[in-house]
This record gives sequence, structure tokens and C-alpha cells, in this order.
Amino acid sequence: MADELIPSTSLVPFTKTLYDLSVSTIASSFGLYKKYLTYLPENILFDIYYQLYKDKRLCLLDAELRDLEIFSKMLRIGNRRIHLLQAFQALMDHGTKIGNALAIKYNVYCLGLITKSHFQVQTIINLGIRLGSFLSDAGWYAESTKVLLACKQLCLFYNETVENWGRTLDCCHKLLHAQAASCAFKAAAETYELALETIKKLQDAGYRDYNHAALYAEFSVLFFLRSEYDQAYKWSLTALQELKPTLSPRITVDVLRQAARSCVIKREFQKAGLLIRQAVYLAREVFDTNHPKYCDVLIDYGFYLLNYDSISNSVSVYKTALSIRKEIFGRTNLHVAIAHEELAYALYVHEYSSGRFSQAREQIERAIEIMEKLLPTEHLMLASAKRVKALILEEIALDSEHDNETEVIKDLFLQSESLHLSALRLAQSAFGEKNVQTAKHYGNLGRLYQSMRRYREAEQMHLKAISIKEELLGSNDYEVGLSIGHLASLYNFHMNRYRDAEQLYHRSIAINVKLFGKSYSGLGYDYRGLLRVYEMLHEYDKLSEYREALIFWNELRKENAQSEDPPIDRHKRPEPIENVIQAFFAM
Repeated sequence: MADELIPSTSLVPFTKTLYDLSVSTIASSFGLYKKYLTYLPENILFDIYYQLYKDKRLCLLDAELRDLEIFSKMLRIGNRRIHLLQAFQALMDHGTKIGNALAIKYNVYCLGLITKSHFQVQTIINLGIRLGSFLSDAGWYAESTKVLLACKQLCLFYNETVENWGRTLDCCHKLLHAQAASCAFKAAAETYELALETIKKLQDAGYRDYNHAALYAEFSVLFFLRSEYDQAYKWSLTALQELKPTLSPRITVDVLRQAARSCVIKREFQKAGLLIRQAVYLAREVFDTNHPKYCDVLIDYGFYLLNYDSISNSVSVYKTALSIRKEIFGRTNLHVAIAHEELAYALYVHEYSSGRFSQAREQIERAIEIMEKLLPTEHLMLASAKRVKALILEEIALDSEHDNETEVIKDLFLQSESLHLSALRLAQSAFGEKNVQTAKHYGNLGRLYQSMRRYREAEQMHLKAISIKEELLGSNDYEVGLSIGHLASLYNFHMNRYRDAEQLYHRSIAINVKLFGKSYSGLGYDYRGLLRVYEMLHEYDKLSEYREALIFWNELRKENAQSEDPPIDRHKRPEPIENVIQAFFAM
């Protein structure tokens, strides 16, 4: 019945408005009308340029938008951000290098400002912050960094007033984001120190009413990406405490989602769930579901779900996020590459027991293809993607053993080893030896060498991973439990060290039950491992005990699958931010 109330679109002819016809006419005869465009309001000018994009007249559009004054006008049309991102990406895909052209022109502007008036300087600083932020949002971090470094130098040269100190902090905020996202950690550390100095300068001068929630969240992002999780957690809590109802929704969403990520790593899932769901609801209400900010939140929500053992829901959320990013940014963009990588890893975890890794492999190969096209050869962002591909290839190789495809298996293992070693070198170069990321790569090599029957090397890798993780994270962290379980498997199935394996399995179980509860998916591997241990040791009472434990675990897993909530409540609205903060700190 409801369908009968909706007229068929095929029966209703689409008629352009007079305004649409006018825009289309000007765009189609652009050369004829170009000299008159300066008299038009900025929003109308935007529509004409967007029409050029829709008409695929990209060379003409590039010639216009690489004019910094024209592009600055387009940046001021805030409600058309998505359309500007789409047009900009189309130009970058077309090979116009408009991002670099705008960055160079901005640098030239800055060099010519030494003798200019105070008003002109402030205008150019504001433009640098807006342009750098846009380029970062568009996923072109190198170009964003060029703009914001020039803007920072201008801020520091004209740094006499409180107003200028505030602009310096704004610039640091945007610059830090671009540097951290592109893994330029040394430069990001310098920006972090400048931001701290500027905050102190404001406080010492008696100006304590500045809100630094967005900047503190960016501090947290930096430490998070460097795997310094205690610092990341500390700054995320500081950012939360700065949140006020008067702040922009964009800042609030960014603070909530980064704090949620930090809580996930600290295994505080109740807190993480509260924050990330509020971020989803707020982003959906304010930005709608086709907006980059909503997509950013979905990526973080997928991260929460995957770590919280809601794996199928995580895959669903990542697929939605990838679809949105491809719609906005096309196919060759770092934002899209990251979404492919996140989905690939979720698919790998989801299909771990089934052995069907074709989708995961397709996704990670697409991610690497994009990254290799856009990034330098040894860029750190490739380390994570290579790690995921190596894990997938290893599992495909193990699955191929059933078909006795010896040469295929050997080739897959060698590819996996090469990828893991490359990722390890990149991590060591960026972070040093004592870092969680480096430890993860050691652990991955340990698992691979176990699969390749290189057992002594596997043991060495696992012991290295455990040692680093325990030193950095403590003896009861999830990452430690993961590595302990892998070493237990090596001792149990390949080195006949059953008592050592028994102790490690029990320790892994204790960590996982404490963090995730008795229905945690990973417990199955530990219980099955213990069954083999007690069978080999002929301890039949223990064997019977852990058979019962495995049966009970399977029942809990079935109940958990049936009771799992949908990933997103479609009707929920965000709570007032002060209520969210109060609930968070009361947990």
C-alpha cells in the first residue's frame, strides 16, 4: 500500500530550475562569461565551478582553482565541503597536482608579507590554517604540511599579541594532525613542543579561558600512533574534561572518538562504548551519513567493535565506511586506502576459522596499491598494510597444505616473510626496538616461522615480543596474553614442551577472561591447546575438566552471537555532552 502513495519516478519528468539552467549555460560557455564572474556572490561562483566538475571539464577547472584567491573563496562555502572535496580529488586523479600548486603559491604569499600590514598578515595566516586543514581533510598530507609549515613561520614572525598566540595554537593543531597522520613523528614532536610552550605562555600571561580540547585530542592522536598508549590515554582524558556544550560539533566528535580509541587500547570497553556511540549519533545528526566526519567515526567504531569481539558487526561498519569514502574521495586516496586496510584486517579476523581469505586479500592488495602510488617507497604507513597482507598470505599458505601445493605454499610463505621483515625494519626505524609496534612484528614473525617449521627462530621471535610488551604494557595486558598464547602453541604442537605450554595457556586464559569475559572468542584456542597438553601428559581428569570448559565456552559463544546488538541504533539521538562526560568519569 505504501508504494502506491509514491509516484513512479519514471512518470515524473525532471525539470531543471531556471537557476540550474543559468549555471549550466555559464559553465558551458565559460570563456565567454569568465570576466564577469568576479561580480558574483561566492555561493553562485561555487555552483558554476562545481558544474565544470560535473561536466568533466577538469583542465579548465584546474586553471581556475589553482588561483589561490579563487580557492580561498571556495573554502568559505562551508556547507559545500563535500562537493569541494570531490572536485579537488577529481583534479588530483586527473594529474593536475593542484594541491602542490596551491601549497607553492601560499608559500610565495608568505614570503612577500614581511612588509605588509597587520591586517593582511592575519588574513594570510587564517587562509593558511583553512587551506592546510582542507588539504589534510582531503587526505593530501604532504601538501597540507607545506602550507601549515609556512603558516607556522608567519605566526612565529608575528608573535607579539595574545591574538597571535591563539592563531599559533590553531596552526599547531592543524599541522600536528597532518604530521601525525602521515607518520612524520619527529616533526610532529617539534610541533607538540611548540604548542605546549604557547599554551604555557598564554597561561603565564593570565589568559586561562582558551579551550584546548581539540588540541589535546590531537596530542592524544600523536602518542596513540607512536604506540605510547599511557600518554595517549592521559591526553584524551584531558581533552574530555575541556569539552563544553558551546564547542563546535566537529571538535566534540573528534574528542569523543579519540578518547574512545584510547579506552579501547586500555581495555576499558564500557567507557569506550559510551563515547564512540555518542560520537556516531552526534556525527550522524549534525553532518548526516554521507559526510567525511561521519565516516571517520565509523572507522573508529569498527575498531571498537573488532577489539570488543563483535567481529561481524565490525566488518559491516567498515564496509559502510569504505563505501562512503569511495563516494567522496574516489579510488586513489589515502583515506580510501586506510579504509581498505581496516576492512581487510577485520575480514581476516572474521574468516580466520573458515580459511576463506579471498576478500581480505583483495582489500589489502588494493590498500597497498594505493599507498605505493601515493607514498614514498619506505613510508611507515606501508608497514601496517604489509603486516596485514603477510598475515593473510600465511593463512592462505596453511590452507593450501591440504591440497599438497608445495611450490605455492613455499612461495606464499616467502612472500609473507619478506613483508613481515620489511614491516619490522620500518617500525624499528620509526620507533626503535622498545615499542609495541616493533614487538607485534616480532610476534608475527614468530607465528610465521612456526608455520614454516623453523621452530627455534619462532621461539626467539615470540620471546622478544613478550619481553618488549611486558616491559611497556605490564604482565597482564591483552597484547602480552596474545603473545603468550602463540608461544604456548609452539611449545605444545611443535616442541613437546607440554609443562611450559600448560603454564602459558593458563596465564593466557586468565588475562583474556579478566579483560573480555568467559565468552571471548580467543579462549577456544587456549582450551583446545590444553586438551592436547593433558592428552599428551595422560592427565585424564584434567582432560575431562577442560572438555567441559570448552563445551561451556561454545554455549556462551552461541548465546553471545544471538544477543549481539545491531552495530548502530538508527533512532538514537546524542545525549547532552555534559551528561556524557559525567557518566564517563562516574564509571
